[in-house]
This record gives sequence, structure tokens and C-alpha cells, in this order.
Amino acid sequence: MVKKSYPILRVTLDTIVGGGQALGTLETGQKAFVWNALPGETVDFQVTKKKAHFVEGIAATILEASKERASPVDPNSYLSTSPWQMMTLAAEQHYKAALIEEAFELHNIVLPNAIDVYTDGNTVGYRNKVEFSWFGETDHTTGNTTLNLAFFRRGSKGKITVDQCSLLPEPMMRLARSLRDLLQRKGVEARELKTLLIRCNQAGECVWQLYTKTEQSFLAADEALALPALGGEVIYSDPKSPASRITKRLASFGTTILTDTVLGTPFRYATEGFFQVNLPVYEHALLDMREWVEDKPVVDLYSGVGSIGLTIGGSNVTLVEINEDAVREMRANIHNLEREHKATAVLAASEKALDYISGEACIIVDPPRAGLHTNVVKKLLEALPERIIYLSCNPVTQARDVAMLAEKYGIRHHRGYNFFPRTPHIEHLIILDKKA
Repeated sequence: MVKKSYPILRVTLDTIVGGGQALGTLETGQKAFVWNALPGETVDFQVTKKKAHFVEGIAATILEASKERASPVDPNSYLSTSPWQMMTLAAEQHYKAALIEEAFELHNIVLPNAIDVYTDGNTVGYRNKVEFSWFGETDHTTGNTTLNLAFFRRGSKGKITVDQCSLLPEPMMRLARSLRDLLQRKGVEARELKTLLIRCNQAGECVWQLYTKTEQSFLAADEALALPALGGEVIYSDPKSPASRITKRLASFGTTILTDTVLGTPFRYATEGFFQVNLPVYEHALLDMREWVEDKPVVDLYSGVGSIGLTIGGSNVTLVEINEDAVREMRANIHNLEREHKATAVLAASEKALDYISGEACIIVDPPRAGLHTNVVKKLLEALPERIIYLSCNPVTQARDVAMLAEKYGIRHHRGYNFFPRTPHIEHLIILDKKA
């Protein structure tokens, strides 16, 4: 089958949309969603996807450039990792505030104050977790095959090889290159591998997981322990699944647990477990949230390893989390903090732990991008706690949930946080108080 070839089209862009692209209208009336473009710019863009009423693509030539345009730090790979590198930080802050406002306006909610998006100004080296893909290239003259770290190319199923990424601290890239070079020397091919997951704490200590498509560990203990890391694992992941999930742990070297402090509270977390990616900005959000925590029992839903409830939740906190690995680490954190009589870990989906939601508790929620389960919203409207502290990674679903709660709750406070600079992703805090 011959791969379909799409044309290059010209468009003038009008606005930024929630997905992160700039939006314009073609002469045909079709909408155009374009990466590497800003409002006010006229561009020639390569179409990557074509539907009846819209097209998607990537700007190839900027005919009229915006004053908000900036030179990407990673010119070859930024569209894969952080597609807003092509705008100034001031522009990014402006568009993120506008997207928050738009998300709430879609549900007829007017936020009571001007929208402030906090940033610490750091746009490089902030990300403490990365997942690389692999790509192999064969020299047709020599027959030698190279092994490369790679990210998926935006707008296609292709890959782009990388040797550096400005979002990552140098210890993470050094480890990634060291592991790549070791596997290259051993003759491991990209088709045998799935992904490489690396995490790093604030002290610069790294751990890794190598996900493979075959039940072969590839590494000897002395080789693995010589890598610049605390430790790592080789994991077989079912090649029929596109995601890197643990099917079978093949080998473990050193430790695969990291430790970090959040507002002075020590936490441990597993390589594959959930933990915040940008800790300095996360700590600032926690300080803001702490100002609204009431002096009463606290229920922390979607709690991960407990980094919210165990730092700002006070002396009587219940933490509900569905992920078994996260709850295991949460319980270890509670034990290490000697808080068994002050903190309770509950292994359950939040929508299956509704009995913990009561009118006598202060409720904290930090759900995934899908937002609150409808049963959680229903229970909140029944129990009517005085205050709900809602941190969201998706203002669109947060606005939907706030609209459902609006009959009984009003917005007391709100603020955005730039956890992921140079990307379209936004965190947003809403404080909801029960209406009189």
C-alpha cells in the first residue's frame, strides 16, 4: 500500500486552542490546527491529518512571524517533547491563563478573580521523569546497526533520534546515553527493546527501567551496577501492548526506589510509580493549598504516594488511592514518618470509597485528566463538606466538575501553575466553599 501524501497549505492563525495548536480557517472553510504556529502568523504548513471538516499539520515556513516567537532550545526534537518552545515564556503564561478562562466559560462559569499562573521562571532541566523509545539505523555500506534513543515524531508514527533534551537534568541524559552505549556494544537491536524509563530525584540520583520485547535481560550485574545510577531493572513487557507495562521483572540491580523531600517531608517512590514531575512548582502549589486546609479531619482522594495529605493534611488524614504500588509506598512513607495513628492509607478507587466523604471533613482531590468520577461528585453534593480543595491537571474537566457542584458551592479562590513549561499542559487550583 502506498502511503498517502498530504499537501502543504497556507493559513493565517487566529488563536491557541486547548490541545496546544494554533487555529485558523482555510479558504475552503475547513479549520486548520497547526503546530509550530502562533496567533497572527501566516504560515505554510505540512498537513499530517485530513478530515472532512478540519486538517492538522505542522508549520514548515513562517511567512509572517509573531513578536511572541522564540528560537527553540531543542530545534530538532522540541515538537515531540515541548512544542511551546517556539514562543516566549511571557506568551506561554498569557495563553495558559486564556485557556483556563476559556475552559470555565464553556460551562458558563466566570472565575471571580484575574487568572494568575504561577511560574518559577525555570524552563530547562525541570523534568524528573522521561520515557525514551528506541530507533535502529543500518549502514548499508558496512552493514553495522546503530542503536539510538528516540522520541515519537509529532503528527506521525515515525521517530526522531535524540542525544540531548533541555527539559532533563544532565544526570538523566548521562545515564540514558551510558545505557544506550552499553547496549550498542553488546549488539542489542532496537527491535528487541520497547522503552527506557528514567527518574531522577532533586539530589541528581537516578534509577532506570529497561522495557524489552523479549524475555532476555541483556545486562550482567557488573555492567548494570557500573552505570551512573542507584540501580535499575530489566522488564519484559508484552509486545502486543503499545504501553510499557510490567509483564515480568527479568532482573534487578541496586535499588529502584528514590527518595525526595516535599516541604521538608521525606517521601519514597518506585521507578514506575506516580510522583510529581516538577517539585519546586509543586511545592509552591502545596503552600497555597495549605492556606485553605481546615482544622478538621482531611480526606485526600486520588492521593498517589501521599505527597499532598502527608505534607498539608494535618494530624488526621485519610488517603485514598487505587494503584497498589503507590499505596505500598504510601504505607512505607506513613511508617517512616511514624504517623500510623494520624494517617490512614486506603487501597481503593475514589468512587468505591465514598463512605470516607463526609460533611465533617475537609476534602482534597487531585484526580487524573478525566476529572472526578460522577459518583464522587454525587457524594460530595450529598455529604456537603464545608470546603473542597481541587487541584487539577486538566482545567476542562475541572470546569465540568465545578459546574456540577455549582448548585451548592461557590469559588473562593483559584490559581494556575506552570508545572510543565514549554508545553500546553496546565495545573489549576480551585477552592470551593459551601454556599450559605
